[in-house]
Amino acid sequence: MASRKIPKHIAIIMDGNGRWAKERGLARREGHRKGAESVRACVERCALLGVEFLTLYAFSSENWKRPKSEVAALMKLLEAFLKQKTPELMEQNVRLQAIGRITQLPASCQRVLHHSIERTSVNTGLTLILALSYGGREEIVDGVRSIVRTVQEGHIDPAMITPDVFSKHLYTRYYPDPDLLIRTSGEMRLSNFLLWQISYAELYITEKFWPDFREDDLEAAVNDYSRRQRRFGGL
Repeated sequence: MASRKIPKHIAIIMDGNGRWAKERGLARREGHRKGAESVRACVERCALLGVEFLTLYAFSSENWKRPKSEVAALMKLLEAFLKQKTPELMEQNVRLQAIGRITQLPASCQRVLHHSIERTSVNTGLTLILALSYGGREEIVDGVRSIVRTVQEGHIDPAMITPDVFSKHLYTRYYPDPDLLIRTSGEMRLSNFLLWQISYAELYITEKFWPDFREDDLEAAVNDYSRRQRRFGGL
């Protein structure tokens, strides 16, 4: 296993919390709470494997349409997770970052999030990126607005706009594109996640719901990725 190709950047669509809870006769919030344990397991294993970036689809722009009680529970869970896990992130040398329309989060969530980001900014190991109030189409629209402002201010000529230039106006401009995209719960769709960035990512779909996804499942995904030959459109 020493010769495995380890993806530099793994992105995960953490799907199935609600269905996991429903199958057990539990409230949906219990599925989200159990899913937080899978986050911890994957962060630890990615750090151990030498993965440099891990992006988790934690709360989508569409999730705001869910019942207010569930959204409120998710925001409280996010706050509790950050407060409880930030010391662990420090111990594990993990740097926390976030992408999305963060200003849409409750003020208390924003404060806790920014505190965790600032506190872990000195760490040099795995970068954990939480996609919060995130949507791929929204990101592209925000990128277009950013590059239009740049053109209007005279900093760039429209003829100079290339995919690489445009990428520098996205939320993810500081990170490499994902090499491996994992989706749990068996659904075969992207759900508006990193639409620009995953153009050449390898996809791995598992039937397991996110609360059941653990270290061995991550290892299986990495092993599958390691056996693939990436051509990026070539031969």
